[in-house]
Amino acid sequence: MSGPMALEPGGTGGDTLSLRLADARTPARSGPGPGADRDAVDRLAAELADGIGPAVHPYEVAALLESEGLTAEVIQERYGHPNLFSLASALYERVPRAFPEPPRPADPWRPDHVRCALRGALFALPGLGYLLTAPLWHAGRDLRVLVVAGLVSWAWGQALGHRAYVRMATGRGEAGRTLLTGAPLGALAATGAGALTAGSGTAIGVAAAQSAYLAAAGVLLVLGGERPLLAALTPLIAGAAALPWWDPGALPRIGLALLSVLGALAAAGRALRTALAASPVPDAARPSLLRSLPYGVFGLAAGVLVLLEGRQHPLAVVVLTVSMGPAEWLLYRYRGMSVSVLRATATPAAFLLRSSGVLSLCLLLYVLPLLPAALLTGSEPAPLLLLAATLWTALLLQAFGAAWQPAVVCLAAACGAASAVLLRSLPGAQVLTLSCGAACLCLAVCAVRLLGRPAPHA
Repeated sequence: MSGPMALEPGGTGGDTLSLRLADARTPARSGPGPGADRDAVDRLAAELADGIGPAVHPYEVAALLESEGLTAEVIQERYGHPNLFSLASALYERVPRAFPEPPRPADPWRPDHVRCALRGALFALPGLGYLLTAPLWHAGRDLRVLVVAGLVSWAWGQALGHRAYVRMATGRGEAGRTLLTGAPLGALAATGAGALTAGSGTAIGVAAAQSAYLAAAGVLLVLGGERPLLAALTPLIAGAAALPWWDPGALPRIGLALLSVLGALAAAGRALRTALAASPVPDAARPSLLRSLPYGVFGLAAGVLVLLEGRQHPLAVVVLTVSMGPAEWLLYRYRGMSVSVLRATATPAAFLLRSSGVLSLCLLLYVLPLLPAALLTGSEPAPLLLLAATLWTALLLQAFGAAWQPAVVCLAAACGAASAVLLRSLPGAQVLTLSCGAACLCLAVCAVRLLGRPAPHA
């Protein structure tokens, strides 16, 4: 063929190429027709402004209009536009672009205020048992037995608690089985260690009761049984509260203390039975026992440091024990505030600066209320505050999985302080001030280096 083919008889019509060029040069009519109702379009834009503002293309507005159920007939008759895309373009031009911030998500680390306060009380209330039963045992010889058994229970409880929480990630039944085996072994180990230094059967009996209670309390605290544990301590609380007005005698003193121990054991058994009823996880891997070792070392070191403080000021230990509830609350708050800082900063340097500020704020909020408490109890403020700061910073590092650093630092502080006290090279208050001050400084540096990076908080 030598030329274009005619489309009409006579060969005078346009050819196919000219028709295609004409179609390309003539734009399709997509704007509003002559009967467009601008007021109706303005009202529609006002109604859908929240959905139109974030759109980045008129096609998104078209999808929004389709979701609103606008048909072609409605678009033509009510708004005077020939089609959906014409109306979407008009709305897109009328509404300015607006990109609102996404809603702030809920704080994943929001603490349970009542639970933290209750745990702080539960850490301190068992001390009433020593007040109630003190006339029944020799304060010098038997106290040594209780201290040895208590240190073993504290170290074992820290390691067992960590292992139970790790197993809890697999299943509640796995955590229950860990506690069912570990808690009785811990009680036997603590009683046996106390018996090695015991001078009487009474001391062994008191050490056994103390070890049994601490094992049961550890089970309940891991499994969330704070309220049953408080109920078990009711006889002990009632007996100690009556002491200023009434001397119950030897038998009621023993009976009330044993009743609380038996109540704690019964509550722990009930909690374990409930946990063991959960379906076992098949082929669940058991974590290595060495993973829990640093937590036990920290528990032993912390116990020694608290014991040394108690030798100088027994009431300071009560204050420190009660403060463990607020300490746990502040650990949650630190994690929540760190997540907020992570969302609000754009550079690692800015995050490091603001994260260090959050760490300092939480530490001050924990330590400063202990100052008037130390003065009211006649304790030396410096050792108590530095010991509290050391323990809180160590617990913070443990919460982020850094276990060996606080264990080694606290063990070094405890060994140094105990050696200085045994050699009587320095007064007890100065020993604790120096050792806990150095430990707190080291732990603070570790915390800034580890937690000043965004990765642990992501």
